[in-house]
Amino acid sequence: MTETEFFTLPSPFDCHAGTLYLQEPPESRAGALRACLLDESYDKPFVLDDGECRYLYFNVRLMQSAMRLKLPDLLEIRYTQKMMACLLFKPKPKRLLLIGLGGGSIVKFCYRRLPGTQVTAVELNPAVIAFRSLFKLPDDDERLQIVCADGAEYLAAAERGLDVILLDAFDKEGYVPELARQEFFELIFDKLSGAGVLVVNLAGEHSSYGGLVGRVMAAFDDRVIVISVPEDGNHVLYAFKDRNFDPRWKSLTNQAKELKAHYGLDFPRFVEKIERASKQGVARRLQFGEYV
Repeated sequence: MTETEFFTLPSPFDCHAGTLYLQEPPESRAGALRACLLDESYDKPFVLDDGECRYLYFNVRLMQSAMRLKLPDLLEIRYTQKMMACLLFKPKPKRLLLIGLGGGSIVKFCYRRLPGTQVTAVELNPAVIAFRSLFKLPDDDERLQIVCADGAEYLAAAERGLDVILLDAFDKEGYVPELARQEFFELIFDKLSGAGVLVVNLAGEHSSYGGLVGRVMAAFDDRVIVISVPEDGNHVLYAFKDRNFDPRWKSLTNQAKELKAHYGLDFPRFVEKIERASKQGVARRLQFGEYV
């Protein structure tokens, strides 16, 4: 869909001025839609454009994605930058799978900045994919596929040897529970390459993390590091398939400087946080319900 094919109306939200883009027919009643948006009974994702950024929402309490209009390929939200810290451990992935498209910020970054990588994004909700033109996602080609499918079912049918799997799977209620089961993380472990990396965005109530973190630790034999993203109120989890995983922090610090020069992200700071979180056992503390 192009911009002109969406139904637009002024934002009804006091704290969020701008224009809303909705997937509704042109004859829709603006007043009825406004009422549904305000009482949160509107059951589709929507986009807010404030003239500087576009934001994807399932409801106005939880922003899913952000894109700066003048810099559409920028990783605007801090947690998306920290998810890309996986490049410290897998700098040249050949196959990368993202489950949960959102506004496509991570997809655009990987497609534009990792020219040797086959990028696949799997999204269950077709209404999310329908906004891809608003978020300036490139068309599918030999290196990029955006697939409408259930993430667990897609992964079960995928070939082994994925180098990086990124989970950013949320709906209006929070992290999708079907993708938090023990068997799903065991499936991920099976589908990753020998030194593959899993990255999970954790958002919402910290008390809800423990079970998920524990299940990942069980699947990956405790080779899990979790860092906080205080700017967004999130955590990012990294899990490593390599049974000999033993990070050499000094070497990673030197590598981080090269990655920062190449990608423009603060990889040296990412290394600091990941090393500190590893030594403090943040993952295990979250597993047992300790606030971090």
